[in-house]
Amino acid sequence: MSILPISALSGVTGSGSIAGIGTTATASTDGSGFAASLAGAVDNVQQLQSTANDLAVKAVTGNLDDIATATVAATRAQVTTELVAAVRNDGIDAFNKIMEMPA
Repeated sequence: MSILPISALSGVTGSGSIAGIGTTATASTDGSGFAASLAGAVDNVQQLQSTANDLAVKAVTGNLDDIATATVAATRAQVTTELVAAVRNDGIDAFNKIMEMPA
């Protein structure tokens, strides 16, 4: 099963897919695929937050001509952070449910 990046949905424009999500991966039983996807998503979140912080500093110092750029970058970073946190929480919940199953 492949999840399409946000930019592939009709009528929606965005920064593209989150690293590791939307790619076809081979099935693995050791969890390395999920770990790699989550690590890539965290790296992407850090990059988006860094960009948003840089643009916010430029906006505050008056070096940014278009404030909408900073607003979009900040919103993009926030939404991506929320998505990664939701995926992580769902993964932890699934793991906990599996661990509660009788042997």
